[in-house]
Amino acid sequence: AGRWRRALNVAQSNIADSPRWLAEEWARQLTAVFETMTGEAPYVTFTPLEPTAESAEPAPSDLLWWKQPFSLGSQFVLWTGAAESNWQEIGRHILTCAGVDDADADNIRSTYLETVRQALSGIAAVLSGRAGMEVSCTDGRESTPSNEPSGPRYSFEVHLGDQARPIIVMFSPSLAALPEKAASLAAAPPSAEPPKPQMLSPAKMNSIDLLLDVELPVSLSFGRAQLPLKEVIKLTTGSIVELNRAISEPVDVIVNNCVIARGEVVVVEGNFGIRIRQVISRQERLRTLY
Repeated sequence: AGRWRRALNVAQSNIADSPRWLAEEWARQLTAVFETMTGEAPYVTFTPLEPTAESAEPAPSDLLWWKQPFSLGSQFVLWTGAAESNWQEIGRHILTCAGVDDADADNIRSTYLETVRQALSGIAAVLSGRAGMEVSCTDGRESTPSNEPSGPRYSFEVHLGDQARPIIVMFSPSLAALPEKAASLAAAPPSAEPPKPQMLSPAKMNSIDLLLDVELPVSLSFGRAQLPLKEVIKLTTGSIVELNRAISEPVDVIVNNCVIARGEVVVVEGNFGIRIRQVISRQERLRTLY
């Protein structure tokens, strides 16, 4: 299991500037997510839908649609839609591979949507490289694109055994037309004169004062746990996850992914805090890197 297999079955189309690169990336990301979650890579094909009068009509409302904007702007959106029988079979297949044979409809639905969201996260990473800036998924939700600007549409078929399960994918016009480095150029305002670099004297460069205003993330770790995927999927409201730390053991103080101290939890004016009991040595810090 795990062999990478996919086919790009692209039909002839008169779509101007068809975003084939985006369709290829969606097929690649969807295949990668399936392989990660099930241990096997499905056979994925995609075909562009012709821009006929029918495709210009509102998208079918009887599909389960997921609308995913990206941080490039509200006009950069990708929609995915699947019929109930298709998303149920996809979600059930993933759960079965994880060892869950008696999943209910809600778990199947959430598993399918999680698969779509993970693939979209991969698309965001691809967009980051293409746009020359960090791109992330923002405010995704279930939404039918009936009143949205219609861009290129593709039909992706996920082959599970002898069955092909179609997923409809729509790209907003802005997302489909995104050129390489376009966002980075738009984000950088024109400047009449480039800023001159500030020169520091050797004395100033050697001063620790330069580092005192640097902000570092500080977090507390109460413990860790490792669970198989089939147990994670079963987690619901009220579930208890046992950690690898006794209640009497001190918690870790983590700064920039490195444990620097240990202490006990206290309450200060209604807020949680920690009383430092031990600052660990430099050698031990290297062994506790997160």
